[in-house]
Amino acid sequence: MMEQLNNITLHFGDCMDMLKNMPDKSFDLAIVNPPYFSGPERRQFYGCKVSKIGVKRLYEKSETWEVPTAEYFDELQRVSKYYIVWGCNYFNYIFAPGRIVWDKCNGSSSFSDCEIAATNLFTSVRLFPFMWNGMMQGKSVNEGRIMQGNKKLNEKRIHPTQKPVALYTWLLTKFAKEKWRILDTHLGSGSIAIACENFGCSLLGIEKDEHYYHAARERIIHYQHQQHAPSKTQG
Repeated sequence: MMEQLNNITLHFGDCMDMLKNMPDKSFDLAIVNPPYFSGPERRQFYGCKVSKIGVKRLYEKSETWEVPTAEYFDELQRVSKYYIVWGCNYFNYIFAPGRIVWDKCNGSSSFSDCEIAATNLFTSVRLFPFMWNGMMQGKSVNEGRIMQGNKKLNEKRIHPTQKPVALYTWLLTKFAKEKWRILDTHLGSGSIAIACENFGCSLLGIEKDEHYYHAARERIIHYQHQQHAPSKTQG
């Protein structure tokens, strides 16, 4: 199933079914966050509504959590000129030497202090600080170490491995060009779609979990409607 939402194309299905039928270098840049070995499927409660210690979660348990094999990464590199792969440190695969580190500024949290992505865009290491720990979220792309004071402005968390729009905004601003064709094989919460909408590039977002596909779709449509809604100051 395919659906066009402005410059965002959504596909409900398995990304491998699509990748195998795509021509070489169909996309300028792939930015992906595939499931990895120590993800929610190993934490028992992280994808459930209520944890073993009684903490309520808003996330639905996914029945489609599947760690990709080398075949996936081979296809990803074939169809994309450049790539950014989050969680590269969890995969037994040889990536290009470039690295991007997302510093979550999470203080004393028991969760990881950062996430690491591999890329063939460059051969050095780049750092992006942006607070992302429960209700503590960064203020902006340029003020990521400062906590957003108004919690009402926080992004709503709809996915267990959701990444902030600010992260994708920084990636696109720093490394992409306007009108580039972007690929995301594991759409998740759809944060990347909002960043692409603002940046002016097209996106193909693929998601095979039905619940999260529709959740991301609703989020994207809601955002697009907000962007095109008439201002209250207009007559």
